Amino acid sequence: EVQLVESGGGLVQAGGSLRLSCAASGFTFDDYAVGWFRQAPGKGREGVSCISSTDGSTYGDSVKGRFTISKDNAKNTVYLQMDSLKVEDTAVYYCLARIDPSYCRGPRYTFLSASFLPSDYWGQGTQVTVSS
Repeated sequence: EVQLVESGGGLVQAGGSLRLSCAASGFTFDDYAVGWFRQAPGKGREGVSCISSTDGSTYGDSVKGRFTISKDNAKNTVYLQMDSLKVEDTAVYYCLARIDPSYCRGPRYTFLSASFLPSDYWGQGTQVTVSS
């Protein structure tokens, strides 16, 4: 059975840190582009970060320099280290894995802004709340 399970969310004060985890079962992350999206109540989806074996990692402008994505192939887990958190980072964070394209960025493609695909795998999300 294919599953993605996010964990690590919680309540943190502005300026603090959290590390999110996305654990996969039933498939191998190394064959996919894997990333994080977030959605706050009443707002649309925002791309946060992407990582792939082909072209490394990318970040949304709002988190660049503060968040770091990484992947542990042995554990089949992707992490999102979030530092210097801001109130506006408050959202439900979702992990997504995409087989095609399996890279994060191309001349006419960006994982973080592309429409969702029927072949995408999604987790259930983890809540991140940043207090002032």
